[in-house]
This record gives sequence, C-alpha cells and structure tokens, in this order.
Amino acid sequence: MQKKSHYAIIPSENGQALQFPLKQWVRQNLDKLPEGFYEEDDTSHMMRRKLRQLGWKMNETDNAVFVIQPDKNNKFDYAVNFVEEIIEEEEETDLENTEEAIEITFSLERDLQVALRRNIESLEKGLRIIDNGKERNTVAGRIDITAQDISDKIVVIELKAVEGKSDVITQILAYMEAVQEEDKKEVRGIIVASGFTDRVKLAARQIKHIKLVEYSFQFNFNVVE
Repeated sequence: MQKKSHYAIIPSENGQALQFPLKQWVRQNLDKLPEGFYEEDDTSHMMRRKLRQLGWKMNETDNAVFVIQPDKNNKFDYAVNFVEEIIEEEEETDLENTEEAIEITFSLERDLQVALRRNIESLEKGLRIIDNGKERNTVAGRIDITAQDISDKIVVIELKAVEGKSDVITQILAYMEAVQEEDKKEVRGIIVASGFTDRVKLAARQIKHIKLVEYSFQFNFNVVE
C-alpha cells in the first residue's frame, strides 16, 4: 500500500487556505495546541487522530491526507476549493501517467510483433506465418500473429509487453475457438509476455494446446569515441 503524505490545512488571517507538512506544523505550533498534545514518537496517524478529537476535519485523496483546522467561525468552507483543486490535479496527473503507460505498452507490443515476424522460428522451430503480414480479424478480436507449425496446426500467437495476467488465458482461448470455427482446423496458442502470474501458469498446465513463452531484452553498449 502506498504511504500517503499528511498535510495540515490552516486558515490564514485573510481566510485563505495554507498547507504545511503535518508533523512540521504540529512541532512548530505547540503553543496553539493543548498541553501534552505532542509526544516525540507520535506518527502522522496519531497526530491526525488527536487533531480530529479537537474538531479538525480530515479529507483523504489517493496520494495524501489533509487535516483541516476549522476557521474562527468553526467552519471549513475556506478549504473546500483548495482541496478540490488538489484532487483535480491528482486526477489529471494519474490520467496522464495512465495514458503514457498505455502508449509505451502499445509501442513495445508493436516492436515485439515486428521482431517476431522477422524471425518467427526464434519462437518455435518450423513455425511459418500465414496471416500475410498483418493481424487477423476474428469475431473475438484481432490476433497479433497467426502461424502454422510443422504439424500443419494453426498457431494463434498473443503478445503482451508486460506480465501476462489471468485475462490473457480467456483472450487466447477465444481467439483459438474463433479461428477453429472459421478454418475448421486444429488450433493451438502461444502467449508471449515478459512474465506470467502464478494463476496463468497453473491454468496453462491444464490446457494442453496453450504454451507460455517469456521474452527478455538484451542491451549492448559501445563507447563512442
């Protein structure tokens, strides 16, 4: 679980919200707190609990905890917009990070597909690509690579730039069934990923027509003189 930062939100003299690291504010403002409030080994969780007992309010986001002091009218309106803006910024950052991760993953999978198409026998000796160099469309979705093995079985190849999780088993089984219904031939599957969860490994052992293959990158560095 991600450790969250704790902040104190304090009203300024003109009613604006000010933000401080919680522990720092408490240590620097002991004169404004009840005697014996602070102990040296207090954690942020302990401090926020004590402050809530004094009437402070707490607002928690995915990344932070805000402990809000009531204003002189014992209200918290001054901090509402301040905290909402922080939450919106967090959501925008999370969205940007998610979009960037998706873009990187998509790029890696495309690179992996190009590399395998150039040397499909590095995956399995005797494999031959039969999809005319492009992803095959089926009722179950687009298949990364469709090949044929030395026994003339159709081989559905699914590529994952990241770790293969449980849903990849369902995905490739759907592809295999779709191809079998269309081509009326025996079909098997190969899943290529950077690694696999234990659940995927266990499931694959029970499905004789699915093989798991892990890939890795090798980098060589040469000094440019």
